[in-house]
Amino acid sequence: MEITKQTTMGDMLEYDRGIAVILMQSGMHCVGCPASVGESLEEACMVHGIDCDTVLGQIKEYLANK
Repeated sequence: MEITKQTTMGDMLEYDRGIAVILMQSGMHCVGCPASVGESLEEACMVHGIDCDTVLGQIKEYLANK
């Protein structure tokens, strides 16, 4: 699976639960919230005031090093 800014939070977490750690370390502590499941990574980052490119890079690095 390729993770992009448009990938929903639910799809990412279903693909690999380890991504939750990256999201929480970035300041997204509502990873388990039912409302966040349908949000894209970009939308979630915007709501939390987090740079999406940075988080996406961390996720891609994590997946590449698994």
